[in-house]
Amino acid sequence: MSVAFHLHATDGAARAGLLSTPHGETPTPAFIPVATQGSVKAVSPQELRDLGATILLGNTYHLYLRPGPELVRQMGGLTAFMGWNGPTLTDSGGFQAYSLGSRVKVSEEGVTFQSVLDGSRHLITPEQAVAHQEALGADIMMALDQCLVYIQDRDAARAAMERTGRWAARCRQAHASEGQALFGIVQGGVFPELREQSAACITGLDFPGYAIGGLAVGEPKAAMYPLVSFTVGLLPQDKPRHLLGVGSPEDLVECVARGVDLFDCALPTRVARNGALFTRRGRVDITTAALFRGKEEPVEEECDCYACRNFSAGYLHHLFRAKELLALRLASIHNLRFIMRLMEEMRSAVIDGTFKEFASGFLDAYRPADEEARQAQRKGWLASREREG
Repeated sequence: MSVAFHLHATDGAARAGLLSTPHGETPTPAFIPVATQGSVKAVSPQELRDLGATILLGNTYHLYLRPGPELVRQMGGLTAFMGWNGPTLTDSGGFQAYSLGSRVKVSEEGVTFQSVLDGSRHLITPEQAVAHQEALGADIMMALDQCLVYIQDRDAARAAMERTGRWAARCRQAHASEGQALFGIVQGGVFPELREQSAACITGLDFPGYAIGGLAVGEPKAAMYPLVSFTVGLLPQDKPRHLLGVGSPEDLVECVARGVDLFDCALPTRVARNGALFTRRGRVDITTAALFRGKEEPVEEECDCYACRNFSAGYLHHLFRAKELLALRLASIHNLRFIMRLMEEMRSAVIDGTFKEFASGFLDAYRPADEEARQAQRKGWLASREREG
């Protein structure tokens, strides 16, 4: 069986569809939790199913370093290796050219990086990126691309965009595995004319799906949203569209409204481990004593997650202050369920023809994280990625 996408309904630009793969189906719009090293941190595969997850993402760079794609292949591929009975998607390793900074060198040949495990140097070419992902057994794979941090340097953005196109052609030629879909990635930074050129190049290679890369990399949201709309308009209507690295609730709503079908991001679980929990009013810090010490109600009354159904906000506050591991699990479960429920509600609204009203109501009530704080958090995260991989 090959990967197929069927569009069921639209409401404005928002879409509801079904992504079918050899390992199962994913209703869209869908959020894909990130299982970086074959595991979504602090959450088991069965819990992910219970939360509503239908597809997981594995990180090719990390799985290449440890335990290695061939070992994963020998153990039945990612689904069997992780104990996850469902579809999987892998990134190409190209994102590490952005997130690992000085550990990475990019050339026409490919991406050379220094291992965070032992300091050894490794080269991933477009052909090897495909071969590694095929060995991992992912249902959906990504072509190798060059992702840049947010810059205003048009020449640098053009060079990366053109290299991404050349690498995409090499990936397309190298891809031979039946039943595994290879998506092309559109780059171009914050420059619409470069996005247009990239989309023409990548769609000309006739991939079965397309990803939008190089956004949510430090640019203001006021710049990101129009670029999403513009880029989506350059992609085929009958193929899935994946926005890479986006996971904030407000961004999910804004970008579903603009026609995106798939998202992935480690943000919901990463901020959860730091005590930041999603609510319909915005993100709250459960470690704040003035708000949550002794509070008998759950974090969010209407939430149906395991944490909110069984524990008080005061108890979660205590767990974080006591540095108990259960705090990380319960917070991660809550944030993931919040996101999965949001995706389910958006899908239903598209099918019912009420998406505009749903999105307006959600965005009116939800208070996003402060832009300055968001940028500071991203810089801290990038610094930690470069130190630790």
